[in-house]
Amino acid sequence: MKAAVFFPGIGYHTDKPLLYYGKKLAKEFGYQIIEVNYTGFPSDVKGNEEKMEQFFQIARTQAEETLCNVNFKEYESVLFISKSIGTAVAAVYDNDHAVNAQHIYFTPVPQTFSVLREKSGIVFHGLNDPWCESSVAVENCKKLNLKLKTFEGANHSLETGDCLIDLEIMSMVFDCLKDSICLL
Repeated sequence: MKAAVFFPGIGYHTDKPLLYYGKKLAKEFGYQIIEVNYTGFPSDVKGNEEKMEQFFQIARTQAEETLCNVNFKEYESVLFISKSIGTAVAAVYDNDHAVNAQHIYFTPVPQTFSVLREKSGIVFHGLNDPWCESSVAVENCKKLNLKLKTFEGANHSLETGDCLIDLEIMSMVFDCLKDSICLL
């Protein structure tokens, strides 16, 4: 048995493209899908460290509640797929519970890099991401020996505003994911 656990971001739930197609791809590879959902968050989080910490703590508590009955030792392979602040939640959960999951980090926030394990997965980053400066992603991925895929002109959702370019980016992301999941 294999499990893929999805940790969404602020306003980026599992029915949005990166996580929606991530679920479909994981299912194709035989993963049981487990979704963490959050509710009750502060508004206007961007740029506000206090609200970001509140969001993180709420999400962390809700992830603990959602996953409390999952015995990860029963799975031969565990994959955490996360987005934005969900990347920090996934990394902390993994560390706290010694899951030793492989990770797919979609557009992590800067705070995530302080809790990531070395060689734990792959990071996808838009070079126009207003939530995380590219230098932060590049330097930390190098330091942690994480594979980094960047996309010119892409924002925090890996979108550019041009539908056809956005579809090309999604195609590149999922080609890379398919290759990565094949290796697990």
